[in-house]
Amino acid sequence: MDVRTPAMTTQAIVAAPEVAIVLPTFNERDNIPVVYDRIEHALAGIDWEIIFVDDDSPDGTAAVANEIGRHDRRVRCIRRIGRRGLAGACIEGMLATQARYVAVMDADLQHDETQLSAMLTKLRTDAADLVVASRYCDGASPIGLSARRAAASRWSVALIRRLLKVDLTDPMSGFFMIRRELVAQMAPSLSTQGFKILLDIAVTGHGRLRTVELPCDFGPRLHGVSKLDSRVVLDFGQLLLSKFTRDAISFRFVLFCLVGLSGVGIHMTALTALHVFSTSSFDTAQIAATIIAIAWNFVFNNSVTYRDQRLTGWPFVYGLLEFELICAVGVLSNVGIADLIYGSEGVWWVAGLGGAVMGAVWNYAMSAAFVWRAR
Repeated sequence: MDVRTPAMTTQAIVAAPEVAIVLPTFNERDNIPVVYDRIEHALAGIDWEIIFVDDDSPDGTAAVANEIGRHDRRVRCIRRIGRRGLAGACIEGMLATQARYVAVMDADLQHDETQLSAMLTKLRTDAADLVVASRYCDGASPIGLSARRAAASRWSVALIRRLLKVDLTDPMSGFFMIRRELVAQMAPSLSTQGFKILLDIAVTGHGRLRTVELPCDFGPRLHGVSKLDSRVVLDFGQLLLSKFTRDAISFRFVLFCLVGLSGVGIHMTALTALHVFSTSSFDTAQIAATIIAIAWNFVFNNSVTYRDQRLTGWPFVYGLLEFELICAVGVLSNVGIADLIYGSEGVWWVAGLGGAVMGAVWNYAMSAAFVWRAR
């Protein structure tokens, strides 16, 4: 079927590029011009495009990418408002192109862009469906990994290979190239949570993907700071949760609840110190212990659960006050729901559990909306 309009027939029709390079970004402003120049040099003579997928970086990353795109139509930027997450950004970028092949790599210049041509050759010759730049196969050099990150990464790789039967030396790699039609087929089954999209693709492919690994030098970051560091240890659990629940349960919510459980221990410790080992009345000690536990939960959530949206400076202070108020209302909802259930069912543990669940959901939903809201 001919879909050309009269206006299209008066202009030269340009086909989609052969390969698209998707670069998810967050606060990578200074790296954007450098990675663009390196990719342009590495893919000389090849029809390509770059798609930056930016999670609304406050440092102006999207503006820098758009400025390059004004002078080079091969460069586009998707600025995501109110959406965050590396996996989701990669999926969105891969589905936004009509290129036959699509590559994913970091914008922090740690990936060796000269491998792109070799990866493309493997796919062109129909030797593979997926080509992975591995930091751990023979000939690779992960010099850009700190000792801590290298240890965490190797531990995760060993665990994944054993439990998920993924036959890759580096299933946690962030640098790979794949046929776009395969991404389109798997996209509904891929999780938008987490950091390791390659691992999700490998698991979803169930061994049906013809995969080739190429050794890759993993260099040091040029500008900015890493967004992964020790969080790589959590990726495995995050992927399992998203796969088993089909993304029905947010990994953030699980972390939020675990932090809340740790807050129970802090609460009881503070209550014991204030009531048993001081002259404070129980009511006074209980109120003080509640405030301390909520503050603990806020600090822990800010450091772990919302690591990518961490509050600092005055926003940290304002966020703490908002979190205290939200959780205070959560306590009231907990008690109210528990009383309602107990009056209806008469089973104390069901009432207690119902109240706790209601309180947790309220605290998570409200804090996500108002404390760590998309900025």
